[in-house]
Amino acid sequence: MAVYLDCAATTPVDPRVRTEVSRYLEEIGNPGSRTHEYGRRARAAVERARSQVAAAVNAPRGDVIFTSGATEANNLAIFGLAEHGAETGHRHIISTQIEHHAVLEPLAELSRRGFEVQLIPADSHGCIDAAEIARALRSDTLLVSVMHANNETGAVQPIDAMLAILGDRDVWIHVDAAQSYGREFSTLWNARIDLMSVSGHKIHGPAGIGALIARRRDDKRPPLKPLLYGGGHERGLRPGTLPVALIAGFGKAAELAVEEADERDRRCREFRRRLLDGLAPLHPVINGDPARSLPHIVNLSIPGVDAETAMEAWRDLVAISHGAACTSQTYTCSHVLSAMRLAEWRQEGALRLSWCHFSEMPDVSRMVQAIAGAREGATLLKTVEP
Repeated sequence: MAVYLDCAATTPVDPRVRTEVSRYLEEIGNPGSRTHEYGRRARAAVERARSQVAAAVNAPRGDVIFTSGATEANNLAIFGLAEHGAETGHRHIISTQIEHHAVLEPLAELSRRGFEVQLIPADSHGCIDAAEIARALRSDTLLVSVMHANNETGAVQPIDAMLAILGDRDVWIHVDAAQSYGREFSTLWNARIDLMSVSGHKIHGPAGIGALIARRRDDKRPPLKPLLYGGGHERGLRPGTLPVALIAGFGKAAELAVEEADERDRRCREFRRRLLDGLAPLHPVINGDPARSLPHIVNLSIPGVDAETAMEAWRDLVAISHGAACTSQTYTCSHVLSAMRLAEWRQEGALRLSWCHFSEMPDVSRMVQAIAGAREGATLLKTVEP
């Protein structure tokens, strides 16, 4: 079977997390039922997990609002502030051209509702200039929303520099940390990040669970309004019975990510070195800056071979993505690579390989041979830079 190298899309569930989930699937109890021991045990499991998730970003337990994942968290952060923006006359929002669609599409909807959305461009390495964010600020800016690490290229954005520039200005800051949560810690500890979206299935937890971390600033929480109504769950921001088993699994995954961070990072960096050394005969071009990227993601283009041809050649060897997994079914050009203004052949040939600390190293020599064979039988792409 092909080696799974699509961990940026979703990670395999850690066996220890699976055990935790199974335990709470077998136990009865609604955490909203406070009149008996079953409900109290369920509530205890939820609050323990809330503490575990919060600890990874050095936040108080009460700042964690459980959601179905980072997409819902992004929507809650963005739409949740809209009413406050309309009431106060703050209708200007700053974001970037390389955000996930779970941010770009809510922003597009707010634009249709009368908000002004300004998207900052990226450079050829897929990184944003923090100074451009500062220059875009206005007196009516409501929100600055910038992802921490890009899901397609792994490029880590200059969030620290952005936070330093923004300081205590009267603007809310949201960071989509779906790819970096549980992997990169120091930046996400910064209390100036008001809103942070995180996901369980990116850190070896179960799918279907994530969180919006909404920090207090000057003892005030972000003025969010719920997207749904029907109960007082999660401080009134997310109604519905809490999925105890998924939450417990997310908490365990977060705890393990913190405890094993250094060893996981070391293994991912070693995997990257061995993989790229093995692929060197193909002369791959990295789409992004390896010095400013997460250690478990590489986006590359192989001269003379389009992405579909490469994936077909590697079908029995590795399972990878053509761009981002969430949009790969459309086979359209990546908006991220387009924003980077890469040459057409690099965009058409872009492949994303992503792994984790216990990924198996594929047979790289066979990967090289398969591409060599594909080159002989396919019409070669013109690899001319603009």
